[in-house]
Parts: sequence; C-alpha cells; structure tokens
Amino acid sequence: MASAPAPLSAPAPVTVRVQAEDFDTAAEIEALSAGRTDIGAVVTFSGLCREEKGALSALELEHYPGMAEAEIRRICDEAITRFDLQGATAIHRFGRIDPGDRIVLVIAASTHRQAAFDGASFIMDYLKTAAPFWKKEHLKDGTARGWVSAKDADDTARDRWTQG
Repeated sequence: MASAPAPLSAPAPVTVRVQAEDFDTAAEIEALSAGRTDIGAVVTFSGLCREEKGALSALELEHYPGMAEAEIRRICDEAITRFDLQGATAIHRFGRIDPGDRIVLVIAASTHRQAAFDGASFIMDYLKTAAPFWKKEHLKDGTARGWVSAKDADDTARDRWTQG
C-alpha cells in the first residue's frame, strides 16, 4: 500500500511594497513573525535620508512602477532560496524624502541568525543596484544636483555575493 505524499510546506512569505507613505518598522516585524515558531532570528535594515553635512533639503525618489516591485520580489525570492529564509519584507519609499525620514526597510527572518543577517544584506545589496529607482538631491540653497549616479561601492557590495 502506497503512503500518502508528504504535505508540501508553504512558501516563505514575502512582502514587497513601493509606497510614498512612511512605514512602521515594529508593525512590519510583527506582521512577518507573529505566531511563527519556526523563526529564530529576525534582522532588519532601515535606510534613512542623510542631511549631507547640512546641505540637503530633500531627496526626490522616482521608480518604474510595476517593474520595481517585480525586481524587488525577484531579489527577495532569491534570498529566500539562497539563505533558506522563513520570510522577507522589503519596503521602499518614493516621492519627497526629508533628512531623517525612512527610505527603505528590509527584514529577513530565518531559523538561525547568520542566514537572517546574510539574507538582509543580500536583499539590500541587490535592491541598491538592480531595482529601478532614481534619486535627485535638492539642496538647501534651492538648487538640485540632478539625478545621482550609482556608486561603485554599491556594485562592489553586490558582487561579493557572486564570488567563490
């Protein structure tokens, strides 16, 4: 007599949002981890708008709607698989962001801490380089620096995940 197949485990939950509104970090952690006894570690990264030594009035963040969410979802799904995460959240804001305001939140949940740390770093490194966002700096003197180019350091951080 053949035994019944083992039930498939539910896929790890992934939340991806691109929004103008601020987010509540504690509420997002709770949404991911509430009632979950399989999670032993939750790592978060919050990116904030810097004032650039007093020169910055605001950042203007634009994105490619639909494509940004899809790319962030792809990155999170890859992190889930690569690091055996129990779940992930990635929220990125757009629009006008003032110094001190939150821009991005990444949460990685795992059975063990190292996987959660690695998963959060992986998601953030790829989000910075692969998701279609553009940033313009508005200065306190009323001028705009134009659209900010990607930094080599971001590419270097991303590339460490493809090396040996």
